Amino acid sequence: MRDATSADEAREVPRPGPKNALTDVAGLRVGNAQDMRVRTGVTVVIPDVRVLAAVDVRGGAPGTINTDALGPGGLIDTLHAVVLAGGSAFGLAAATALMAPLARDGRGFRDWGPTVPLVAGAILFDLLNGGEKEGIGPELYGRLALEAYAAAGPEVPLGKVGAGTGAIAGPLEGGLGTASVFDPATGVTIAALVAVNALGGTTFPGEAAFLAGHLAFPGELEPVPPPRAPSGPRFETKRGLGQAQLGRNTTIGVVATDALVDRDGLLRLAAQAQSGLAQAIRPVHTLFDGDTIVALSTRTVRPPERPDLLIRLGALVADCTARAVMRGVQAAVRLGEIPAWRERAAEVRGEPRAAAPN
Repeated sequence: MRDATSADEAREVPRPGPKNALTDVAGLRVGNAQDMRVRTGVTVVIPDVRVLAAVDVRGGAPGTINTDALGPGGLIDTLHAVVLAGGSAFGLAAATALMAPLARDGRGFRDWGPTVPLVAGAILFDLLNGGEKEGIGPELYGRLALEAYAAAGPEVPLGKVGAGTGAIAGPLEGGLGTASVFDPATGVTIAALVAVNALGGTTFPGEAAFLAGHLAFPGELEPVPPPRAPSGPRFETKRGLGQAQLGRNTTIGVVATDALVDRDGLLRLAAQAQSGLAQAIRPVHTLFDGDTIVALSTRTVRPPERPDLLIRLGALVADCTARAVMRGVQAAVRLGEIPAWRERAAEVRGEPRAAAPN
């Protein structure tokens, strides 16, 4: 009897999706474009099916477009694209630039006469990360948005791509991260995509071990020594906490599921995704962050009726978001003066320090 019970429990253990990416939710594509000279980029999420949409915004410094109507009581409950961009306010131009090709391709709301695409977006601040910023403006982000749209497909690279190109995560390089999970107990797939540009750190202070490392699936993170001591009240942030440094932040992302949930349920999942950021980043949701999560559901899978359904899915979406954060930081490489996670990991392991890029 014990063996049968163990087998049943094993069948219900969640596992990563085939690509361990946002696109494991069928009907979604992701595209990235970046300018490595400027150290910035744009990521787009394109639904090929109708999606239910919601948003959750935390922190005191959000930069968003067309998100207010996605909140509780808002009129809009679907989207035809989500845009994540660097460039601070300049990056908002990526969302408007996407309107023309979406309308051309017949992707939009058609009850108002002409096809009107519904595009929501969020931006992060990467204007002080080095790179050649002279002449930077909305035109750059419009061009990158069009390139990302043309490149949208099933593969989602990690690290210094798209909106994660210029990201900095606390004292280390940030980047674009993604993760997914399939839950055999409900038949539901959940996935997350984040551009990690947080004020707070993602590892224990001075260590390579991730704060949320216990949530990773086997083989998902490179092995590193555990923290040498409890962190207590200590935490890490971006270096040099002058006013300019304090304003360089925000983690933005998209979570998605195929679960048949209503608008209130999807809003709850968006909020739970923010809890995933809180597991992976410390401090988070500060006055100087504008953490924004857009949630999408294709509503193609009807999970079994169970009283703990939203609790279970909420825990999975939080964990998935935390895993995406860690995968984005782990994959990031050094672009300038900010060290990458792999450098810290090598130092903790006692390996020779690699030479910084010119």
